[in-house]
Amino acid sequence: MDSHTAVAPPVPLTAFEKRFGHPPGLFILFFTEMWERFSYYGMRGLLKLYMVNYLFVGSRQLLQGGEEKVAGDPTAVMGWGLVQGLLPADATIQGQASVIYGWYTGLVYMTPLIGGLIADRYLGQRKTVVLGGILMAAGHFVMAFENQFFFALLLLILGNGAFKPNISTQVGNLYQPGDPRRDGAFTIFYMGINLGAFLTNFICGTLAAVYGWHYGFAAAGVGMMLGLCIYIFGQRYLAPDNQMKRAAAHVEAAKEPLTSGEWNRIGALVVLCALNIVFWGVYEQQGNTMQTWADEQTIWPSILGIQVRSTWFQSFNPFCIFLLAPVLDMFWRWQNRRGSEPSSVSKMAIGSAILGLSFIVMVVGANIVGDGQGSMFWPLFCTLLLTVGELYLSPIGLSLVTKVSPVRIVSMMMGMWFLSSFFGGLLSGYLGYFYDKIPKDAFFLLLTTLGLLTAAAMWAFNKPLKRALGGNI
Repeated sequence: MDSHTAVAPPVPLTAFEKRFGHPPGLFILFFTEMWERFSYYGMRGLLKLYMVNYLFVGSRQLLQGGEEKVAGDPTAVMGWGLVQGLLPADATIQGQASVIYGWYTGLVYMTPLIGGLIADRYLGQRKTVVLGGILMAAGHFVMAFENQFFFALLLLILGNGAFKPNISTQVGNLYQPGDPRRDGAFTIFYMGINLGAFLTNFICGTLAAVYGWHYGFAAAGVGMMLGLCIYIFGQRYLAPDNQMKRAAAHVEAAKEPLTSGEWNRIGALVVLCALNIVFWGVYEQQGNTMQTWADEQTIWPSILGIQVRSTWFQSFNPFCIFLLAPVLDMFWRWQNRRGSEPSSVSKMAIGSAILGLSFIVMVVGANIVGDGQGSMFWPLFCTLLLTVGELYLSPIGLSLVTKVSPVRIVSMMMGMWFLSSFFGGLLSGYLGYFYDKIPKDAFFLLLTTLGLLTAAAMWAFNKPLKRALGGNI
């Protein structure tokens, strides 16, 4: 029996665990990730609008969504000439910003592969997380200097690579192999991700609209600093990482070869990652072309005298997750009692199908709204359905990686999981290029088709993947 399938004897629960159901380290990681995601999604919610309406145009929107304009010079942004030369020659400013957005959202998910390798081999998960947090906080604050825009993005990309895979795998470290609380822990952790994503646009987006773009970016930096402080001062509640265990045992990193069973599981994860690429390419439109639709073609009301901002649209997805995650958890437990709960791979296929079908709403909306402005129903209802698809795939994938990966390379494998989001992010940018090149209804129908084709591919590989991953998991 290898290290993956071995089940440790049960460990007596502490008083804290008896009361709250999980070790205190889970809640340290919950709030660390909440503030890190606050910073990431706060910056991401402003990013494309900032490029289109301020940074890369000569007549700049002084406040996000405001009428007042100031003169600007895009050529003052260091590296803009070089980057612009790499973009599609016939792209509009919207198209150029879409491709840059895609590269950014892609690269923040490529570097976790490197960050996981560094943690597994050299620094350990804890030190790598701290390094990543420092780099990301610096990146948010450097955004205040317009000419350093691309350098700020580089800091954020590198920081996320160090942070992202190593915070997720520490959730798994809190539980012994076979502990039934593991999936529930990742659901709670996923709620932390979305709590940060929900709050941030009300704060960062509002500051950008009322005081100026850079106040919104600065708030994202403050959020990252808060998360880093919580992590540093709460480390005593975390499980030792692999490097700490090796140091305590006075042994070097294991270099034993992988078994055939471990290679089978790795291969299955690689296939799943490849299939996920199109899912993330379609999913990431919510921060790309869907945000453009929300900004340009949606009528947002005033509620109790407060004008709803278009950037608040980015908070609707995490709000839906709060509503739907408990419902789906109960639904899956009901299916489990009846012996009909889908496997992890099946759930991911269902999620891809629902994602694709959600954009049928935007096909209808585009036909009704045309070139004018219309109801907020269209982007909100599409997002509601899209969120169901996300919940069937994303947290399930995170838990799956920690369950089936060989223990000694789990951070690197988590990084590989995020690598699918890298290619998906790139795909989202190039898909967004077509947003103003073809009719809007044709664009959203393209997204529907891609989602359904991904679901079909997952169903086709369902049985062999389940066999490679060890059965019905």
